[in-house]
Amino acid sequence: MPDFATAGELAAALAGCTADALRETLADNQHAAVAVSGGTTPVRFFQALSREQLDWSRVTLTLVDDRCVPETSARSNARLVREHLLQNAAGAANFLPLVGAAEADIAALPLPFAAVILGMGLDGHTASFFPGGDRLAEALAGPQMIETMTAPGAAEPRVTLTLPVLLGAQFLAVHIEGEAKRGTLAAARSPGAVEDMPIRAVLARQPGPEIFWCP
Repeated sequence: MPDFATAGELAAALAGCTADALRETLADNQHAAVAVSGGTTPVRFFQALSREQLDWSRVTLTLVDDRCVPETSARSNARLVREHLLQNAAGAANFLPLVGAAEADIAALPLPFAAVILGMGLDGHTASFFPGGDRLAEALAGPQMIETMTAPGAAEPRVTLTLPVLLGAQFLAVHIEGEAKRGTLAAARSPGAVEDMPIRAVLARQPGPEIFWCP
């Protein structure tokens, strides 16, 4: 698990790994896709990734999940991507917002994803796989690629990519910051039900995801 002294160092390293995964995919394929997470944690990562030099015109960006709110809302992950990632060199990328997307839109992406960058909440959720979510079992199992979710821990209805499509990524990372989330990760690595801490479904993948953490 790479530990970094600062959020800036983490962002630069994660951006480099993500860009390398895209370059590797583009070396053998005409197009590549990457799915990123929202919230406040990835802003520095988005800004660093936006400056990576590669053929962004052959890349489609999408989201791991989003809140079902208009893009004018400060809580929209799509808005976050437009403001902080679809800039600089990455401004040439294509973008597929998840709110309003259909199964056919996801299926049309160049899958598997070259890279998927996940976050994690203090309750052990990742993507929109929330404990107590009304569609949690369906989101974890598939075979559909996109699912809706409402949950006690989510302020708004959500839409999320499902676990199978996320786990197929060539580069899979979990980006977390702060001692509290490090504690949550440690708890998730102990035995317990996936439904209680859905991040366990990601940690169980072999090989496991790369964890990027800083204080």
